Amino acid sequence: MATTLTTKVLVIGGGPGGYVAAIRAGQLGLDTILIEGDRLGGTCLIRGCIPSKAVIHAASVFKEMADKTGAGAFGISLKEPPALDFGETIRWKDGIVGKLNAGVGALLKKAKVRALMGWAVFSDAKTCTVETSDGPTRVSAEHVILANGSEPVELPSLPLGGPIISSTEALSLEAVPKRLAVVGAGYIGLELGIAFRKMGAEVTIVEALDRILPLYDEKLVTPVKRWLERAGVTLHLAATALGSRQQRGEFALIVATRDGGEIDIPADNILVTVGRRPRTQSWGLENMAVEMAGPFVKIDNQCRTAMRNVWAIGDLVGEPMLAHKASAQGEMVAEIISGKRRTFDPVAIPAVCFTEPEIVSAGLLPAEAKDRGIDIVTGIFPFAASGRALTMAAGDDGGFIRVLARRDNHRIVGIQAVGAHVSELSGEFILALEMGAVSEDIADTIHVHPTLTEAFHESVLQTLGHAIHI
Repeated sequence: MATTLTTKVLVIGGGPGGYVAAIRAGQLGLDTILIEGDRLGGTCLIRGCIPSKAVIHAASVFKEMADKTGAGAFGISLKEPPALDFGETIRWKDGIVGKLNAGVGALLKKAKVRALMGWAVFSDAKTCTVETSDGPTRVSAEHVILANGSEPVELPSLPLGGPIISSTEALSLEAVPKRLAVVGAGYIGLELGIAFRKMGAEVTIVEALDRILPLYDEKLVTPVKRWLERAGVTLHLAATALGSRQQRGEFALIVATRDGGEIDIPADNILVTVGRRPRTQSWGLENMAVEMAGPFVKIDNQCRTAMRNVWAIGDLVGEPMLAHKASAQGEMVAEIISGKRRTFDPVAIPAVCFTEPEIVSAGLLPAEAKDRGIDIVTGIFPFAASGRALTMAAGDDGGFIRVLARRDNHRIVGIQAVGAHVSELSGEFILALEMGAVSEDIADTIHVHPTLTEAFHESVLQTLGHAIHI
């Protein structure tokens, strides 16, 4: 016989949207239950953001050491090339994931949130049954927050299994493949493709469009493309992955090229990274009477669905599918349920590509400003002129910071950067946008020397016509 529980707030999904919503609800004194079908932390912590950044960091350290073999650089040299035990790298990555997973559990417990581990299936909008290790548990709630997340998109011609893998399997391989074919030149494919190239894999990237990272303009993408070329990564643009075949003992990806031909790309693994889709199947969404917006759950500016007291957040509700968006929505919903007045209306949601070099974008890109009829003035400062970038050997990769400001009132409407370590500047960028900063606000703020933030200051000065160091 099923155990029956009732609660004020029921959160489905223990990812960065769900667990933040649950913790905040608990902090506000709301009786809260969270249900997670896998491990606390969700895709971002267990299979995505955190493990991929750990592998990317390890790959960068290995590449830096390998580059010091022989003549070396900066007076540092190694007599022999470094060795890579990828199994040990994965165990180190798993240790980080385990530590953070346990931390989420502790935070939920501290907030007095009950966590149920198992797959929830809804019979109506406010009632679900969870198959836990102790048997079925029926849960009824006054408020339901859907934070079910997303899953990798599969290609019918390349079904996952065996040597055909998604990012999840790529982050748990036992060894670095000698030859890796990556299908999709978005941020996931490029981040992992670059990391495996740094660790010695021969990498080929296949993209259906005629350019990599299509969400960004050519100026931002050029330094990344230049790195790929220098590193010997093969790019097939405007090409279509048709399938795979095993022939004479060799596994290969079949690709239709832009000139109408067909080629085989030998590979030990094929990594499919063609996007993600909201997880809407197999948990009873059809029984909840919510409205849909295409493949996503339809919400208003408070994350309310069409069903009273049913809320949806994160990847389930649309782009951008980013962890920090989900967390912000989850915290907001918990506060609305507690009686606070909130709406989800950010000025911008920043995005980062952890490629080589890194890319940050917050606010409007130049083409977007033009489409909106905004007359802008642009300031660009190259890291080649940054003392701090040069001291980190990060001034010769074509990196820069770009600031877009309205010509009439100098309000900053967009900030982008490409270069080493620029992800760490994203907080300053989005704060300036969210606070409604004008160029003079940044120009009059003293930035620390020597840091990369000085390049932001100089870019803003250029929008005012008086950059100092360029």
